[in-house]
Amino acid sequence: MMTLLEQAQSLRTQLHQYAHEYHVLDAPTVPDAEYDRLFRALQALEMAHPELATLDSPTLRVGGQPLPQFEPVIHTVAMLSIRTETDVTPAGALAFDASVRKELDLPLSAALIEYAAELKFDGLAISLRYENGVLVQAATRGDGATGEDVTQNIRTIAQIPLRLRGEILPGVLEVRGEVYMRRDDFDRLNERQLAAGDKTFVNPRNTAAGAVRQLDPAIAAARPLSFFAYGLGVVEGWPQPETHSAVLDALAGLGFPVCVERAVLQGGAGLAEFHAHVSDIRDGLPFDIDGVVYKVNSMALQKELGFRTREPRWAVAHKFPAQEALTIVEAIDVQVGRTGAITPVARLQPVFVGGVTVTNATLHNEDEARRKDVRVGDTVAVRRAGDVIPEVVNVVLERRPMKDVPGADLFSSSQESLYPVFSLPRACPVCGSHVVREEGEAIARCSGGLSCSAQRKEAIRHFAGRRMMDIDGLGERYVESLVDLAYVKSLADLYALTLADFQNMKAAVDEAAGVSAESIAQGRLATKWAENLLEGIAASKTPLLARFLFALGIRHVGESTAKTLADWLGRLELIRHAPAPLLRSLPDIGDTVAVAISEFFAEPKNQLALDALLAAGVVPRDEHAPSGLLREKLMPASLYAHLGVPKLSGVRSVQLAERVSSLSALARADWLTLTFLPADVAKALLSWLDEDSHRQSLQALAVWCADLERQLPAEIESLAGVFKDKTLVLTGTLPTLSRDQAKDLIEAAGGKVSGSVSKKTHYVVAGSDAGSKLTKAQGLGVSILDEAALLRMLDVREG
Repeated sequence: MMTLLEQAQSLRTQLHQYAHEYHVLDAPTVPDAEYDRLFRALQALEMAHPELATLDSPTLRVGGQPLPQFEPVIHTVAMLSIRTETDVTPAGALAFDASVRKELDLPLSAALIEYAAELKFDGLAISLRYENGVLVQAATRGDGATGEDVTQNIRTIAQIPLRLRGEILPGVLEVRGEVYMRRDDFDRLNERQLAAGDKTFVNPRNTAAGAVRQLDPAIAAARPLSFFAYGLGVVEGWPQPETHSAVLDALAGLGFPVCVERAVLQGGAGLAEFHAHVSDIRDGLPFDIDGVVYKVNSMALQKELGFRTREPRWAVAHKFPAQEALTIVEAIDVQVGRTGAITPVARLQPVFVGGVTVTNATLHNEDEARRKDVRVGDTVAVRRAGDVIPEVVNVVLERRPMKDVPGADLFSSSQESLYPVFSLPRACPVCGSHVVREEGEAIARCSGGLSCSAQRKEAIRHFAGRRMMDIDGLGERYVESLVDLAYVKSLADLYALTLADFQNMKAAVDEAAGVSAESIAQGRLATKWAENLLEGIAASKTPLLARFLFALGIRHVGESTAKTLADWLGRLELIRHAPAPLLRSLPDIGDTVAVAISEFFAEPKNQLALDALLAAGVVPRDEHAPSGLLREKLMPASLYAHLGVPKLSGVRSVQLAERVSSLSALARADWLTLTFLPADVAKALLSWLDEDSHRQSLQALAVWCADLERQLPAEIESLAGVFKDKTLVLTGTLPTLSRDQAKDLIEAAGGKVSGSVSKKTHYVVAGSDAGSKLTKAQGLGVSILDEAALLRMLDVREG
């Protein structure tokens, strides 16, 4: 006769087997009534003897007690996103294959690369952690580094095994996959909502994501969720397969649902065929997808290819061709994007395209709107580009609304369009700042930057970034909430936030999401996360000047340019008023960058935002006197060469400086003054002087340069270092230095860090697990340094 423990173990084993057959294999071997009978028997046994309950019991699928809040989970292996290929033709697949072959330095004669191709599910990414075969934790993707603990909700999904199948189970196994909702389940859920008089849901994807993030697991249990496994995170005590396709086979063997619509293919042509096949069957699938995913099949090659920033080089998501429909343009508005881009948007009569009702479509930019000649009242073809952003493809001209225009006499007339050609406004419709469009650029932009509410979230997200102000913990989710709930209207507002602000923000977000009434009860909110954020904000008040400049989000100003400004001008007060001619004279700052910097600081609202930051106590800690090397840049010949005057070359600028020895003198110049120059040069210079108040600008520039010269040190120091004018490449993992730390040291010594090896590379700094970059460097004869050699060259003490 079995003991109670043996009875419970036997019931759990049977129920796991029947659940796997029903939910994963879709081949049940017993009636539902038999499963229910066994389930009730186990439930009664565990209720009578709680000590018999285990973490893998099927009875846990009904949900547990509501949570006060989700706890953060740090992903040991980051859940990174993959790059999206928006070329929906077969060329998109071929381009990915070509990029992989290029990264691996494969000749045309080399064998085709083997790929694993699968569907890109439209759901919520989840990481499942199993220890000794039992599910112990489930977490959302979050920002890729930190997610939320949603274990109770995930246990309610019948397709996810609570205990892995098999005799030999891994010590630790993290399985990555997608929680989604089938279309038929979504339809039935909405039918139940309507019958109960409740609000219906918008789409399967959002409904699935909302269910996973319910603080009450009973609500999640009532939602019909499904799951597909597609990858791995941390693995311990388990022989990992050598290919991605074998990983999916192994996951299926452990009891996970793995989509059958996948294939192992050879080369780009194989990928293109898979893309076409899935496009054909897409509408017949029982769930939504938004593309296909290609992955290099070999795990060894994946490791060699590595990552580009936060995206793997060995994988890509390939979108589908868009779908089109005809509708009418009711209005053309202007939209300001997160980076200040001014985009014309056509407001449309609602039309059903690609599975959704479309009411707006992008016209991309002014040139594109005029090229297509889209006007109010036009009948247009609309396409959902990449299944995300609807766009206007073309105008049906024969349907354009026209009006009669009287002719020269009473008996003749002609017709013209009822509505005019589209043109962009000169001022930002959101903040009123002037709109600028750089030469050669298709996109016009609001110059408001820090002060434009449309750009606020992006400005704050960039400002808080790790290579900028490094405000630890202030991720995109918090930025969204702080701005949407009006706690932060400017960068300076970050430094006025309080613990109460963060608590109130969290309560408001939870209440709006309806995830749990308990989460907003007095005293139920955890505060450690908010305290950490406040500490991170306070710690950012004394940044390096270069990082502060980079954080401001000035267009075209990256880390290198910010460091040049900080090294040469030394003080924020000088940089924010520096004229374009001087900026153009600095190393690696051309006309486009100089104009962008000048335009940014010329906008009064940006200056006010900067003043507010300084008033909030943000002060760069490493300001210093401007470089004595600027004395050469302030010479008339150098300034003349960087005024931007047509035909005034460097040689002609030297000639001009010999006769016209100061900016003030040039501001007063006339034809007689310039007769020593070639006629075409003199004419171009005089035309420039007489337009756009350039004479007055020269007088102001003379005053500013004179003031700067008085601040220069008596001795001319050198900005050179051991790596001056040298290019270095970092590869592999260094023993003690992070990638960012090594980069900072190299740049401080005058060097430049590149992402790829070429004949122009001077050194490759290699750590453990160095891949193809090291091999390529050895083939090119590039000098190889380890960390110790790098530190010796920098004269930095180890340890």
